[in-house]
Amino acid sequence: MKRSEVRHKTQNISLGFLAGYVDTLGFVALFGLFTAHVTGNFVLIGSELANPQGGSLLLKILAFPAFVFGVVFTRLMVAVLLKFKLHALWYAYILQLVLLIAFLVTGTMASPIGSDPTLMAEIAGVIGSMAMGAHSAAGRLLLPHFVPTAMMTGNVTQLVIDSVDVLRGAADENVKRRCVKFLWPVVAFAIGAVGAAFAYKFAGFYALLLPICILLYLMYIERGVIKRTHRAAQAA
Repeated sequence: MKRSEVRHKTQNISLGFLAGYVDTLGFVALFGLFTAHVTGNFVLIGSELANPQGGSLLLKILAFPAFVFGVVFTRLMVAVLLKFKLHALWYAYILQLVLLIAFLVTGTMASPIGSDPTLMAEIAGVIGSMAMGAHSAAGRLLLPHFVPTAMMTGNVTQLVIDSVDVLRGAADENVKRRCVKFLWPVVAFAIGAVGAAFAYKFAGFYALLLPICILLYLMYIERGVIKRTHRAAQAA
């Protein structure tokens, strides 16, 4: 396997884990809020409107514009970076890192989380949704060759279709490769989701240190790409 292929697989698996982890932590900590699977909040909003059970409705409503803002900001930032021929993925990781750190800080300040959202808890939820909006947009804009990491329903559908074709002997090499390509980010997302639930139970919002460390690692990998690109340009 080529060095670039190993790097891409590592990035895709890491980002899948991160998305599942942050989404589940937000759900467990902040009254069932989805930070990555933001459309899932529409279901929860409808349920809350029909059968009011708590004070988290405003938080779920605010999550959507916060996610959209994260997407919009990332799109504009990437457009400017590409215009000036800068390494946009590096800065996209920085943006996500800053937002996740802010999510950790505001979530910790809001703790302990009671039965109803406080202002600080709502701010934490908004920032978490912005972080995952930036995550989702960066994947679409800068990593289109990767399996999407914040929207797993379509990935699972494709994985199951390809798996059926493999098992019935109707899959060519392209389908087999795609099956493997989709498998690991889906597995990583699931592991991240389960891990986050237990991590929050024992560490609270400090559990966000793990995805923060993952982003730092991805930045380290990307920094190596920048250096190699720079050396190649100088040699040419």
